[in-house]
Amino acid sequence: MSEPVFVLVRPQMGENIGAAARGMWNFGLERMRIVAPRDGWPNQKAIAMASGAGRLLDAAKLTETTAEAVEDAHFVFATTARDRDLTKDVYTPEAAMAEARDRIAKGERVAVLFGPERAGLENDDIARANAIVSVPVNPAFPSLNLAQCVLLMGYEWRRATTQVEAVARDLAGTEPATATEVDRLAEHYEDRLGAAGFFFPEEKAASMKRNLRNLWSRMPLTRADVQVLHGILRQLVRRTERGD
Repeated sequence: MSEPVFVLVRPQMGENIGAAARGMWNFGLERMRIVAPRDGWPNQKAIAMASGAGRLLDAAKLTETTAEAVEDAHFVFATTARDRDLTKDVYTPEAAMAEARDRIAKGERVAVLFGPERAGLENDDIARANAIVSVPVNPAFPSLNLAQCVLLMGYEWRRATTQVEAVARDLAGTEPATATEVDRLAEHYEDRLGAAGFFFPEEKAASMKRNLRNLWSRMPLTRADVQVLHGILRQLVRRTERGD
């Protein structure tokens, strides 16, 4: 097993099962188990809602009890927003999926329980879990929709197992400007601004040019940016020379 099993315990609405499948597949998860769905199985509403993630429903394992659904798991998480009279470690979603990643890497099988829409997991279900996952939600409105909770856990699994840059720049078909290209841009502006009398008085000209060069070097310019800035200046000079 290279990923956790997501177990939907007694889900009530087919639409939520389908939406949960979509959320799992969004983040590359495809091992679903379904415990005693209220409206029976298969469920046409679930299939319609799953859209491109129908393959998860086709492969989902159906069981009558939670015990059957987690019988092969070495470690089980139970998602719940309610206080329970059970002593267990409580993980954030981020920490839970990092723990799942590490356990799976050691060859263990991990399951995550999600409760029914109306009231969530029962204590008998949670008693079978090794730990609880609690989402830091608004305490005045802690209930999450089943599919939302699945999506959130899927996202944290993806974050725990995939290296993604926190900030990336899309250069849209261009590339960063080289130092030489930036230097030529600076020279172009210095020449034209000098001809327009911008560097005045004379004793301040050197520091003004240095400040302008520093401005260009601080800007993360692309080659396309440099071309645009050259073009702007050329057009302004042409209009001035024509007397427009």
